[in-house]
Amino acid sequence: MPDDQARTSTPSPAADPAVSGGEEMYASHQKVYPREAHGTFATLRRLGVITLLGLFYGVAWLSWDGHQAVLLDLPARKFYIFGLTFWPQDLIYFAWLLIIAALALFYVTSLAGRLWCGYACPQTVWTEIFLWIERKVEGSRNQQIKRDKSSLTPDKLRRKALKHFIWVVFSLYTGFTFVGYFTPIHKLAGEMMAFNLGPWETFWVFFYGFATYGNAGWMREQVCIYMCPYARFQSAMFDRDTLIIAYDEERGEPRGSRKKNTDPKQAGLGDCVDCTLCVQVCPTGIDIRDGLQYQCIGCAACIDVCNQVMDKMGYEQGLIRYTTEHAMQGQRTHIIRPRTVMYTVLLLALSAGLVYAISQRMPMELDIIRDRNSLYRETTQGLVENVYTIKAINMDEQAHRFRLEVSGAASGLDGLELVTREPLVEILPSEVISMPVSVRIDPIELKRAANQIEFTLTAVDKPELTRTRGARFLGPVMSR
Repeated sequence: MPDDQARTSTPSPAADPAVSGGEEMYASHQKVYPREAHGTFATLRRLGVITLLGLFYGVAWLSWDGHQAVLLDLPARKFYIFGLTFWPQDLIYFAWLLIIAALALFYVTSLAGRLWCGYACPQTVWTEIFLWIERKVEGSRNQQIKRDKSSLTPDKLRRKALKHFIWVVFSLYTGFTFVGYFTPIHKLAGEMMAFNLGPWETFWVFFYGFATYGNAGWMREQVCIYMCPYARFQSAMFDRDTLIIAYDEERGEPRGSRKKNTDPKQAGLGDCVDCTLCVQVCPTGIDIRDGLQYQCIGCAACIDVCNQVMDKMGYEQGLIRYTTEHAMQGQRTHIIRPRTVMYTVLLLALSAGLVYAISQRMPMELDIIRDRNSLYRETTQGLVENVYTIKAINMDEQAHRFRLEVSGAASGLDGLELVTREPLVEILPSEVISMPVSVRIDPIELKRAANQIEFTLTAVDKPELTRTRGARFLGPVMSR
């Protein structure tokens, strides 16, 4: 059986100061050396890592309708998302999407526990890649432990240097890809090859690269245990029907090593052979046999390795398994329950609402700014006049000629006259125009001092492209 003394664990509070002499309040951190796991869940986890990293590094190079498929062009204040163009005025959709993402996380957590942490969290995904690089360069878990305990040799120095070199290169490419979602990646690559990268791009490439190198290469499980708030409040979303990874204590205890042909019942032992492999493969270094712990990220590495041991011993699999607290107590697990129903309804409603809102989104914007220097003024013809500034944005990818109209139907006003320099105005793609206009009316038509009117801007060549905005028209009230 593997040597239990070789394993390391996560930081834990030191002993009572009265016992330890009061020298340290907490034990120093000990590096976790997770053993490589093989099995069904390990394969699923690797497929998830390959898929997610493939999307992150690959989507940045895709083109769509002449633009980068996903480009958050901050200087131009335009976000290109697979053929859709969003503007700062569309940030409501981004907030909407964040709410849906948060609810989806809560929903998955209430149903399946920390599957997000174990299979899809960026910290887990990049840490898996860094661990894979480390194993390829430095060898297996036992070889890494032995080498770290040995004195510095040329072979040790060479392997350490090579590992960190690959880590740094991979981290910088990660930073480069991240910046490529904000600066067109083809342009960014050309500037980098010509050593003509701008200061902000340079800063963010190195900053994000350094964050990747530090989090995935050095901090690893410490991010999950100490920095991530999700582990702290997840218990509020758990109940006895939530999927967890659990050790079957009734079946496994008392644990103890034995030969393969030993009858555990005659030896007074449970099925757990105390091989500690479940601890050795754990990326956070916990012992799942101690019960449910917030450090567990639900990666199922312990399930894979325990099932392999059970197969070798001729025992039934599932000593460590995905289950629920109700199932562990022999009770029925309820998937449909009030919280899951509520999350389902909210997610469907919000998702449908977002899709509908985006499909009905008008690629133009109209703002009406009333002149505040004067309430109103009278013309030489005896008409009451209000002055406004019209600001319009053409968020379409084509130029359009627009007609501006005004209506007083909301207040029962007839005879409104719009005075503008040009009855038709052409607005280029992504162009913002500002033009002064005035609205006049015979004061006899005014029924009150403040009246609601509406401006409508319509594309002549595309009538469905229209936007209406309200404004106030002020004037005197004529005595009748």
